[in-house]
Amino acid sequence: MKNIILASKSPRRKELLELLDLNFTVEVPEVDEVFPESLDVTKVAEYLANLKADAFTNIPTDTVVITADTVVILDEQILGKPKDKAEAVNMLKSLSNRCHKVITGVCIKSKDKTVSFSNTTKVFFKELSSSEIEHYIENYKPFDKAGSYGIQEWIGAIGITKIEGSYFNVVGLPIHELNKQLANFEQLSSACHSA
Repeated sequence: MKNIILASKSPRRKELLELLDLNFTVEVPEVDEVFPESLDVTKVAEYLANLKADAFTNIPTDTVVITADTVVILDEQILGKPKDKAEAVNMLKSLSNRCHKVITGVCIKSKDKTVSFSNTTKVFFKELSSSEIEHYIENYKPFDKAGSYGIQEWIGAIGITKIEGSYFNVVGLPIHELNKQLANFEQLSSACHSA
């Protein structure tokens, strides 16, 4: 396996990649995460993952870069990270008693090749009471999380009734799919160099 760089500040993505027993380093270039207004919301996560990968212009031949971006979508609208408590409350109220989609886009890039994909999970919340929402925001401060929640935290334990798709995808990295894509990527790389 080549040297791997995870280009993400997210401690959750780091923990998930560690589950694959891979050695990697973390390196995060500054990227302006802007996407075209006309872009289909289901394509945004993969677009941003590719944008982050584009920041790596001189990748050594023995290195692979992994970038990712996760979006929460409700009613065809992207719910980003809440700016303040009021926005966090509104987001959680809007997710209450509803189903929404979480899409993580991933890009794997080497010196001579780029592969990207996205993974979608449906998440179902029960009806959240105002006191549950208050408790969660006060104690967990989900201001660094898209959609204003972390499935692995208290709100997920008490509020999420079911999911359809990958749990790890909702945390921030679809590691089953990533593991499969990395294996294919390695095979492709070997074929490229022996050709």
